[in-house]
Amino acid sequence: MTIHNEHPFQTPPEARDPARRLRGRLVGPVTIVTAGTDGMTASAVLVVEGLPARVVMAVSEGADFRHAVSETTRFVMHVGEQDHRPLADRFAEISPSPGGLFAGLEVTETKWGPLIGGFATWAGCRLESTTQVGSQLLLIGEIEELHLGEIHDPLVYFRGRYRRLA
Repeated sequence: MTIHNEHPFQTPPEARDPARRLRGRLVGPVTIVTAGTDGMTASAVLVVEGLPARVVMAVSEGADFRHAVSETTRFVMHVGEQDHRPLADRFAEISPSPGGLFAGLEVTETKWGPLIGGFATWAGCRLESTTQVGSQLLLIGEIEELHLGEIHDPLVYFRGRYRRLA
């Protein structure tokens, strides 16, 4: 059941940052990144090929995840599918998570951070560098371990909503 067609606290279109509106017109993957005791949903993610391959991720200045990954210098990037929508909302802090972000989840501790059960594709990354760009922090992580499972129905983000490829 939906009460509102739009998010009730969303900034009105005329007051939105134009660059953010441009980014919203680009399709982004939905990932959940975890480090230490924290995590967040991220769609401003890029995988850069090379030896070693790297993950580049933009993190907003207000995200607590910035501090967790700075302290641990490692993180796990989980690639989302449609079944992960509720988790994506939880880690985006859109949905409540009584008991904390990881409460009730199957979690395995790895040297990169918490690995959430139920993800076929994930990467264990070591933080290589950070760069402040505008109001975002770019995290660059070297992929140290990679698990590539089948993804049949990826979860993507476009124009402020989760979408399906179809």
